[in-house]
Amino acid sequence: MKLYKTELGQAAFKERSPLFSSRQRLTFILFDGKKTVAEVLAQTSGMGMTQSDVDYLIALGFLAAQTSAQAAAQTTELPAESTPVPLESVSAHGELTAGEPRSERQRYFDAKPLATQLTASLGLRGFRLNLAVESAEGYQELVDLLPKIQEAVGAKACRPLIKLLMG
Repeated sequence: MKLYKTELGQAAFKERSPLFSSRQRLTFILFDGKKTVAEVLAQTSGMGMTQSDVDYLIALGFLAAQTSAQAAAQTTELPAESTPVPLESVSAHGELTAGEPRSERQRYFDAKPLATQLTASLGLRGFRLNLAVESAEGYQELVDLLPKIQEAVGAKACRPLIKLLMG
């Protein structure tokens, strides 16, 4: 399957949306409507990019599958229309709103953009904490940083993050 960047995805990329992890940003660039998902995953396997990361970008509407007409009329320009998953099924922080229990991995992917946003808002005084959050590579590492984040931004501001991590 070949995917391309949607207008929504391009706008989020340009705005440096916290919904993108650094590895997802790098991978997003590679989706040009010409490479298959398997080819892109093979190129990014060293970074730890997985099919679930691609599914996350599709669920947000940042990537969409090419239709057969688009594939036949392939140009160097990105298609103007997209057919992403409706954003109603995704919360403000990228959390899928289906009633299924979320795995630790999914909680990590849902919470990391918010944790990054919270710590980035601290400016220079939160620089080291922001670096720690951005380098957190798993659920447990992010949970371990939670007390420091809560202390830095305050309990009230940290509530949505706690809900994403623990919920």
